[in-house]
Amino acid sequence: MSQLSLPLDRPAGAREDHFLVGQANERAVQMLDRWATWPVMTAIITGPRKSGRSLLARTMVARSGGAVIDDADLQSETMLFHAWNEAQSERRPLFLVANDAPPEWDVKLPDLRSRLASSPLARIDEPDDALAVGILRQFFDRHELVAQDDVVAWVMRRIERTYLSILRTGEALEEDASRRRNRRLSIPTARATLTGAGLLRDAGASG
Repeated sequence: MSQLSLPLDRPAGAREDHFLVGQANERAVQMLDRWATWPVMTAIITGPRKSGRSLLARTMVARSGGAVIDDADLQSETMLFHAWNEAQSERRPLFLVANDAPPEWDVKLPDLRSRLASSPLARIDEPDDALAVGILRQFFDRHELVAQDDVVAWVMRRIERTYLSILRTGEALEEDASRRRNRRLSIPTARATLTGAGLLRDAGASG
């Protein structure tokens, strides 16, 4: 598993954000990174909630000098039409982040629909095992939570394998650690916290 760095201005001492690359998103990353070979200068990025699709788009903007439109499926179709055309005329990549791609993304404007149909699609899937662990560990690192391998393994066996569930798990553990004023996680504390938050798939699991 690798990671893409996102060079953004941030306060001194803050941890950097990285987009972690695994089997679930590797093909999307490779396609986006080859933007100069796209048939058109616009690509659509889709994926589950909290999958890092917007972070990936901003990373690619920093690497390519392009532009991004977040929540593209909720924006004005006329605005998207003109942005698509501008990207072609300027040969400057445009990254559209959306919940779905056409035809699931119901586009009313025929000229925009045809343009989006010709745009490459980068789809992020739900995380594979290695990526899921990496995302949880990155959250712990950013929030200065200390967890041994056995704690991480215990948590990962008992939560839903989705980006949203991993984020909610990290937030629940971080909130509890802040309340306890103890950044070190253990299986008993993780069990109590995640059971109380309703995040365990099997709340009665032991070990």
